[in-house]
Amino acid sequence: MLKYTVKKYCSEGSKVHQILIAVLMVLPVFSYGTAVGWMSPMGPRLMSEDSPAAEPVHADVISWMASVAYLVGTPAVFFFGYIVDNYGRKKALMFTSLSMVVCWGLKLYSTETWALITARAIIGLGVSGSYVVTPLYIKEISEDSIRGVLGSLVVLSQNFGNLVVYILGEYLSYHATLWICLAVPLLHLLVFTTMPETPSYLLKCGKVEEARDALAWLRCRETSEPTVDSELQLLLLELEQNKEGRFLSNIKTLISDRSTFRAFRITLIITLAREMCGCLTVLHFASLIFNYASADGWMLTPNQQAALLGVVQLIGSCTASSLVERTGRKMLLGTTCFVSGIALCALGSWFYVSSVGITGASWVPVAALCLCIYCDAAGLQPVPFVIMTEMFSFQLRGTVTSIVISFACALVSIQLRVFQPLANAVGLYLIFWLFAGICLISTVYIFMVVPETRMRSIDEIYAEIGGKKESKDCEADVTRL
Repeated sequence: MLKYTVKKYCSEGSKVHQILIAVLMVLPVFSYGTAVGWMSPMGPRLMSEDSPAAEPVHADVISWMASVAYLVGTPAVFFFGYIVDNYGRKKALMFTSLSMVVCWGLKLYSTETWALITARAIIGLGVSGSYVVTPLYIKEISEDSIRGVLGSLVVLSQNFGNLVVYILGEYLSYHATLWICLAVPLLHLLVFTTMPETPSYLLKCGKVEEARDALAWLRCRETSEPTVDSELQLLLLELEQNKEGRFLSNIKTLISDRSTFRAFRITLIITLAREMCGCLTVLHFASLIFNYASADGWMLTPNQQAALLGVVQLIGSCTASSLVERTGRKMLLGTTCFVSGIALCALGSWFYVSSVGITGASWVPVAALCLCIYCDAAGLQPVPFVIMTEMFSFQLRGTVTSIVISFACALVSIQLRVFQPLANAVGLYLIFWLFAGICLISTVYIFMVVPETRMRSIDEIYAEIGGKKESKDCEADVTRL
């Protein structure tokens, strides 16, 4: 059936099927993006006198709704890591969409406090599933030449989800917005059932012929073609060299193997740079910054402000998609980190000048805000995920992804909890200068330590970072297989 589809719908060797499945697999990430962005237009509406709830929702409830998703997401990534390794990438991704269906359905069912907080908690499953499963899926279905572009679709889809819900929240009713958001994960559940599991996971389960069919469909080729058989042999070799182990066994490998530990350490540090770039906290203070700028005519409603930032995010994500294969992972990550640091320096300086009674140009914080968000979407958010999937073997990808996403969720939850008290205690300018310092130090680390992973094997990457990866003679292994 698959080979007939290849003949009818795409030319031989086309990448159309890889692009198709990538677009479908980021729908859960899009749904997660709408869930995150939903708080911006609907939080104030729930607290207003015209609240869709029986009475205005208390500010403390809104605060819990904002933070509980990341609190749940921190342990949930290990749950998804288990599903990914034991039940497959496809089932894990569909479970992610199912959790988002429950989230939106619960909000439609009730506006009681328990329902709102529970629905937001379920989003923790959405973020975990989206960022644990999707990078792995893209890594294992895509060719090297387009893996970076497809990988950048993850953050692009989340940012697009943010923008869409900002616009919906501005012009549609509370319940109409929820129904539209519910339709996306439902559509994914219906359509994605027809998509294949990744060839790597099928081989792990011993389903060689199914893996061959899936690989041929993804590459738009016949199953009997030599190129399909050659790639299948390489996947078998990778699987043979990296036997799937238990979670604790993988943890031991990450710690004990020198080259793997160095790669793991690099991954954690660039994750720290990504989450501590200040983008999330800047977004939380967007209204304050725009209010300062309104004296020069920046008269926008809160949702219009959010939509403006959503547009900037989307442009940044599109930039990442076009540049990640041209400039390489390292250059794009380092450059956006550096520019973000400069923008945060300017933002902190503007707050400092304002704190001492000097009136600064109102366009400065607006420009710095947009530049910071642009850099975050263009490189700081998508590139670390691409690097992470390219630095580890099939055996370790699920475990590493689970740990890294859990680490990221913990950083976000802590950052959102302590930012306001710290800002009140030491001033906004010191906080933004701290974020800027992290970005600038991370830039030096990226250019000096982080390897370029584009179009390179794991052995080549580990050789650059100074590790020694034990490997068998490939030619002999291929012959034996």
